[in-house]
This record gives sequence, C-alpha cells and structure tokens, in this order.
Amino acid sequence: MSNVAPNDPAAARGISRRTQSDIYRAGISGALPAVPIDAQKLDAAAEAALTKEAYAYIAGGAGGEATMRANRAAFDRWQVWPRPLHDVATRDLSVEFLGRTRPTPLLLAPLGVMELAHPEADLAVARAAASAGVPYAISNQASFPMERIAQAAPGAARLFQLYWSASDELNASLLGRAEASGCEAIVVTLDTHLLGWRTRDLDLAYLPFTRGMGIAQYTSDPVFQQLVKDRASAPAAGGDAVKVTPKTIAAGVSIARKGAALTGSRSLRDNLRSPLPRTAVETFLDVFSTPRLTWDDLANAREWTSLPIILKGIVHPDDAERAVDAGLDGVWISNHGGRQIDRSVPTLDVLPEIAEKVAGRVPVVFDSGVRGGADAAIALALGADLVALGRPYAYGLGIAGEAGVREVIRNVLAELDITLGLAGLTSAGELDRDALRAV
Repeated sequence: MSNVAPNDPAAARGISRRTQSDIYRAGISGALPAVPIDAQKLDAAAEAALTKEAYAYIAGGAGGEATMRANRAAFDRWQVWPRPLHDVATRDLSVEFLGRTRPTPLLLAPLGVMELAHPEADLAVARAAASAGVPYAISNQASFPMERIAQAAPGAARLFQLYWSASDELNASLLGRAEASGCEAIVVTLDTHLLGWRTRDLDLAYLPFTRGMGIAQYTSDPVFQQLVKDRASAPAAGGDAVKVTPKTIAAGVSIARKGAALTGSRSLRDNLRSPLPRTAVETFLDVFSTPRLTWDDLANAREWTSLPIILKGIVHPDDAERAVDAGLDGVWISNHGGRQIDRSVPTLDVLPEIAEKVAGRVPVVFDSGVRGGADAAIALALGADLVALGRPYAYGLGIAGEAGVREVIRNVLAELDITLGLAGLTSAGELDRDALRAV
C-alpha cells in the first residue's frame, strides 16, 4: 500500500487517487485487499476470523445495544452536499492538534485487550498508525506495556489513556511512565467508573481481565507490583471455591503466562506455582476504577503530569464547558462506542452544541459510530477537530494483523479525501455546516 509519511501534511494529499490506483493495479494480477473495504463486510470478516469470545468483547455494546444503533443512525440524519465546478486538484487533510501539524484529522482511539484480535496487539497497531502519521491513543488496558509500544514505533505520535484507578499512587505512576515514554497528552476516560452491562460478554460469562489479559500496564508498574505483593502476603480471606474444569485450568495457564513481570521468571511452571499472577488479577479487579471520581479529583492529574489533559467521555454540553473552564486541554466526545450505557445520547447529535460551547478554545475529538471516511467528514463538518476510529481498526487487526490495520486507516483516509474533493472543498478545515444538508 502507499503509506502516508508521518508528520508530512503534503503526503496526505491525493491519498484517494493513490489508494484506488494501488488496489486496481494489484487486481490485474489477482491480488485483493487484505481486508474488506465495505464496513459491514469488514465486520463480518472479523467475526469469522475471531473466537466468539473475542468478537463479542470487541463488537458488543451495552444492554440491547440501542446506543450502538443510535450512533450509526445519527449519521443517517446528515448528507454531504456536493458543490461541483471547484478546483479540487490539490487537497490537504492536515490539521493542528496539540501544537503540531498532523497530516490528517484521524486518530486511533484507545482499545483494550487487542491480544484478543492478534498476538502482536498494540505493537502492530502502533506500527500501522506510525506508518500513516496518525496519532495512537495507547490504552490503559493494553496487552503490552507502554514502553514496549513506544519502542515498536519510535518517534510516532501517541497519547496515553488513563482509567482513573482507585489508587492515586498508581495513577501518578502510570502518568509518569506515559510522560517518560514520549506520550504527548493524557486522555482521562471518564465513563468507565462502572463496568457497563455488556450482554454479549455476560452471556458467554467472559471477561478477558479475569484471564490476566489486558493488564500489562499494571503488571509492569512498580506501584501495582507492590500492591500485589502486599495482597499476596496478607492473610488469605475466605471465599467461594472455583470449580476445577478444563476452562478453569486454561484460565490459570493464561494468567500464569502473563506473570513474568511479577515473578521475574519466564518459566510457566514457576508462574503456575507462584501466587502473584493470580493475585495480580484480583488486585486489578479491585483497583481498576473508582465510582467516587469527581471534578475535584481531576486537579490531582495536574500534579502527576505536565502533559496536556484531554477528558474522554463527554456527551453533555455543560460538561464540555466545565472542562474548558477548569483549564483542561481538550474535550473528547464519546459514549464509549455504545459499550457503557444502553439508550445513551448518540454522540453526533450533541457534537454541534458541544463544539459551539467549546468555541475553539480547546480541541474537540469525536468518536462513536465512525465507520468510514464519509462519517469522518460529517463529524468534522459538525465541529470536530479530530475524529477517532475504534472498532474498524480492531477488525482489521483481527483479520490481517498490522497490514489489516494499515489498510483500514488507508481506506478511511482515502474516502475522506474523496468526499472532501467531491464536496468541492480542498482542505479539512473547510468542512463546516454549509457542506451538509440535514435530512
């Protein structure tokens, strides 16, 4: 594929023409894209490639998944309004974000437990994002420590997502590591202080964290490691015995395989014998989040890091205005892709009002329901400064690893570029309400 050179705005110009040319030229010899380009076919191919547990965790939403459907339906209420007879031979997707010019307005949202999709997980995603010059928000629930992710794509633009833990000492440690590993900003996710009612996962009785998956940021952290040791040395509390079945044994092996950071041993036998890996899972489940988080607590983050702080999970205009007034550095409109609250407000419906409240004082990032470049164009026209992509790149990862993620990014940007040009516009900054028609 034709890659977009990182941090080179000119490299993003004409990406649609190059992408289509590459695909059609390869087709002459019978080569097809690594992943389906149609969003529904991409989803279906991912379902076929993944285990039922992995697909349910990545694709599923809260409750009856009405929020997921509402996120998509919100895009159907807008149409791009083409204006021909404009010179659109040269198009520029570049935007300003966190004081730097980015080649495109696309950002990869933080997705946890990507080892469910591919063994290289976040490492493959980081490399793919870097090849396109797209910032990648590293998940707090990543399958690899942030330092290893940074090593996989040195010099690439990245952010770190914080799930606010019940341990402030742990929060401070994670943010310190993020700053030291070259992250440009901290994304504090606000809407997961309680785990959503995720029916697909509940039906399968499957939560990857209980298998020791998606907790690499924690097991590699010195503060968390001490919490685990303290818990392991405490008198054992009584509890219900777990029935021993083949699945129980498989879960124990999975947890043990993740235990090297805690035991200092690469031996599976040693890690099976050690209580630390199992205790790490129990500790994680205790400290992962806190329902006591309030606006007043956010001030602590300023003491833990000098990086810009972006609040993710904003869906009410008053909360966006309060974030700006409190001196936060960005607002990320998100309902967690419909994974937290069933029948929540769809993010696109509130984007215009939030953008008006923010009034350009801080960047507005948007996610939830984005499946392609035309969706991204609509979000940008309604006031987003950047658009974050989620599930589609996870599907690409599950189907074809790093190459799959690269192609998903490429396809979204190519469609965005085509949409821009066919609308009669030459830059991402020209997208506004005049480019749209409400249905």
